[in-house]
Amino acid sequence: MNSIRISLKQAIRTILVAFTCAILVFSTAFPALAGGKTAPTSLTKGEAPLTDIIDKSEDIIQNGVPSMEQVQKTANEGINEIQGSADMNKMSRPSNSRKAVSIEERIKTGLEKAEGKD
Repeated sequence: MNSIRISLKQAIRTILVAFTCAILVFSTAFPALAGGKTAPTSLTKGEAPLTDIIDKSEDIIQNGVPSMEQVQKTANEGINEIQGSADMNKMSRPSNSRKAVSIEERIKTGLEKAEGKD
């Protein structure tokens, strides 16, 4: 009876180890399957922003480094100087989202919790 119990435990343990190894192998081999199916994007969709970046780069090469005022002006037109206003409407921030919490509010609530002022 005791030997049956031991062999049964070993068999279950072996099956669990094999199952865990199989899950690890498949999760690392097929990470794209974890995200679900998405529609393929157009191959030329990223071309317009890239050509704009290339044009800006060539302009800087020809005209030299821009002044601090020019950089600040460009940065204030959008999210930052590099992104400009690209994808600005896709970003979640307190001004366009009811559930978004600002960093200041998160810090304030964290400090209140740490001090015990719930």
